[in-house]
Amino acid sequence: MSLPIVHHADYDADSVPDRHRFPMRKYSLVAELLRTRGEAMTVPQHAPQRWLNLAHDPDYVTAVLTSSVDAKTARRIGFEMTPAIAARTCASVGGTCLAARLALDHGAAVTLAGGSHHASYEGGAGFCVFNDVAVAARVMLEEGHVRQVAVIDCDVHHGDGTARIFADDRRVFTASIHCEDNWPLEKPPSDLDVGLDKETGDEGYLEALEGFVSAVFERTSPDIVFYNAGVDPHADDRLGRLCLSDDGLKTRDRIVAEACARRAVPIVGVLGGGYSSDAMAVARRHVFMVDALQKVAAVSA
Repeated sequence: MSLPIVHHADYDADSVPDRHRFPMRKYSLVAELLRTRGEAMTVPQHAPQRWLNLAHDPDYVTAVLTSSVDAKTARRIGFEMTPAIAARTCASVGGTCLAARLALDHGAAVTLAGGSHHASYEGGAGFCVFNDVAVAARVMLEEGHVRQVAVIDCDVHHGDGTARIFADDRRVFTASIHCEDNWPLEKPPSDLDVGLDKETGDEGYLEALEGFVSAVFERTSPDIVFYNAGVDPHADDRLGRLCLSDDGLKTRDRIVAEACARRAVPIVGVLGGGYSSDAMAVARRHVFMVDALQKVAAVSA
């Protein structure tokens, strides 16, 4: 059985130019790469406000949906808060929610967006408007599809927003492996944090990752895993400060995917960050995670 791949045209907001530090065009490029090799896409609905309110302040949600976010919050996010950005983030959240449902049936699923882990209950930050993984986890829990969730966050930046949202929610185990000497400066504790020294390369990273992933499953027994596969640990990333190669990223994705497969835990892949100036190079690296989860779906079939 093939891996379910979720994509919406709204993932790519035209209002964000290529010169922006956040290469928005990468989302359409990833979809193009996968379509070129014959992959089919499933289109999600935009997340309704009632879902967004499960993880965010309803007043903030309303401000985003009506393009009335205050200037200070918009600066913290890094985007002008336009209707196109609102549509994009609602599509992204909807995509992660759909991928979660599909993962329960197929063993794995991926959405070609998501991983907006800096958004907290109060509001967005760091190019993250709504925390799609947090919303999807709450939707799955509230609808009774799962009882325990784990978030394995391998983006180079600490998953601070996710940690804050679930600080008092024992149903969700949050785990982040990241570059310690990197943004955000304040890193509220996840349930499990591994902070790596800057310039850590493949060998040191993968050794730490093996222990990190093992510790997640020693400390929790999730019904579903959300995997943030940000490619910003790559050596060429402008915001990363780690030194992984393409092969290092491929091995990372394989380790996480296989850990879930061995335990028969459904896994949801989200793209996370990637900030190299070459948007196509970023897109190709994001495909590594799709390939790793494709093997999980094939085994589950």
